[in-house]
Amino acid sequence: MLNELEQVRPADIEKRSFEIIAEELGDKELIPGTEPIVKRCIHTSADFEYADNLVFSDNVVERALSALRNGASIVTDTQMAKAGINKKRLAQYGGEVRCFMSDEDVAQAAKKNGTTRAAACMDKAAAMYQEEKKSGLIFAIGNAPTALVRLYELINEGKLKPELIIGAPVGFVNVVQSKELILTLKDIPYIVARGRKGGSNIAACICNSLLYML
Repeated sequence: MLNELEQVRPADIEKRSFEIIAEELGDKELIPGTEPIVKRCIHTSADFEYADNLVFSDNVVERALSALRNGASIVTDTQMAKAGINKKRLAQYGGEVRCFMSDEDVAQAAKKNGTTRAAACMDKAAAMYQEEKKSGLIFAIGNAPTALVRLYELINEGKLKPELIIGAPVGFVNVVQSKELILTLKDIPYIVARGRKGGSNIAACICNSLLYML
């Protein structure tokens, strides 16, 4: 078995991984400009279905890169996604990563209103957007479909206009439906992992893909 191992220097492992991904994708046609995102999702998950299930709104990459260059911050629905995002790279452009899931006021609001903490987090982000006059917010959702549903409601209520929604919650209950809601939004850039697949790691790696493209 040992003699079957491919000899790759530690510094070249990621490079070799992306070479293998390109080889296995073959002549698969990807939307121009989205290739780095698709390939990094495959690299993160070893799941080639992301070549088919990632949905991109028109000009989303260009719009997202512009928002990041102008100091947009990223709001996540899990501490895991927050931990996985390259905060040093984001800070170079004036942005930061925020996650409110552990905040006491979020827990109280969720209990009072009978919602999930994830939904309450979206309310807090919307309030922050309005009060602090943030340059822009990107939402990276990798766990909670209720966060996507609440974002959809806040947008339609005119309380929030995200620079980008990354919709990648994973699971079975309301996951597919919440993603489909985001796909109906007009004039809101989105990258959605259609279907049941996703996760905090996928949400984070999409953010990182964009940051590495700057």
